[in-house]
Amino acid sequence: MNIVTSRPAASGPSATPRRSASAAGPGVAPQPRLDPTDRQVEVEPTTGAPVDAVPRRVPVREPRWQRGAVSAGNWAPIEEVHWDGTPLRDEPRRRHRRPPARRVPPRPPLPPNPPAGLAALLALSLLATFFAWVSVGPLWLAVGHSSGGTVMITECVGNGLTQRCRGIFQADRDRFQVQGVRVSGVPTGSTVTGSVLPARMTGPDGATAYADTGAGRHLRWMLGLAAVVGCAAGIARWTGATRLTDDRQRRRAVLLALAGPLLLTLGFLAAAW
Repeated sequence: MNIVTSRPAASGPSATPRRSASAAGPGVAPQPRLDPTDRQVEVEPTTGAPVDAVPRRVPVREPRWQRGAVSAGNWAPIEEVHWDGTPLRDEPRRRHRRPPARRVPPRPPLPPNPPAGLAALLALSLLATFFAWVSVGPLWLAVGHSSGGTVMITECVGNGLTQRCRGIFQADRDRFQVQGVRVSGVPTGSTVTGSVLPARMTGPDGATAYADTGAGRHLRWMLGLAAVVGCAAGIARWTGATRLTDDRQRRRAVLLALAGPLLLTLGFLAAAW
């Protein structure tokens, strides 16, 4: 009797092979026989399907405003179309934006050091005094306040920057004569005692006769005044005037630091008149 259908088992020669097949073992699916004469089919490695089964060209999905008429140009190779039908396009490169830099709050300026500021004030004031003293004479000569004449060398010591010469200055038309004056700008071949050179002085009360010619006489006062201005700026910086937090006090301190060397220069100009 069959358990599934509740029917008696069939008898006859047809039942014998079934029992023998069941006795032989579990059922095996029939396998296709390979014929050597069959043509081998190329299989696509990604899908496992035959290459001929995959379409070469597929329709392109157009935007809504271009879906009016279907033309042959709406088909493209399968390699140039996405899975949803949209064509491949060059994606614009995104620019990597740098994160905004964190703003670090400025540090408060350090208070000035009184001993260092006092030392800088004294040293720079002395330098400004020296440069102002050696610059006022050439400055008066440059603006035309001078007396022409000749100077006779009486003594020369040293060479180059260490050269020191003295002589006797005789003004034009014998207006005045000054002995023992310092002579500046003496050429190398005119340092012999008794040499006579054209020179200029600011007046009979001057202590230096200038024998410079050309651009040398202008270079003296220009470099000297530039050094005076540099000393004034150094005083404002190293004394702490520029580091004051209050704007009004800082302006006043800077003006006072600049006014000191400039007043010294004006005093020397008045004395050398």
